[in-house]
Amino acid sequence: MNDLIDVTAVDSEKAQALKTVGWVSYLLHLVVALGAVIPGAQAGAVLLLIALVIDLVKKDDAQGTWQASHFSWRIRSVIWAGILYLVTSPLWLLLIAPGWIAWGLISIWFLYRIVRGMVAMNNSQPVGQ
Repeated sequence: MNDLIDVTAVDSEKAQALKTVGWVSYLLHLVVALGAVIPGAQAGAVLLLIALVIDLVKKDDAQGTWQASHFSWRIRSVIWAGILYLVTSPLWLLLIAPGWIAWGLISIWFLYRIVRGMVAMNNSQPVGQ
């Protein structure tokens, strides 16, 4: 009888491990998002890339769980923010003010998505639904 694996315990451990990975990723995203919104507090793209790699590597482990939505949410947030930053980059060449406004709005949107995801994660709920 001792040779039987308690499936519930294994699932619980997996869920907790995924939640820990999710929190690490969200915190890295949060540092980057706050750095983008607060002038002079830029944390750098390195933290964002680390978080993105973590999410890409661990995403498959979360398939079939409520946490899968969080991995997709964070990955989509980074990709869309990157695309929006690239698309609005020419505004910096025209005038600095439109560039600041566009990038400020993108940064606020990114921060909102990270905080929304963190709230859902804290409640052990999927995000984006």
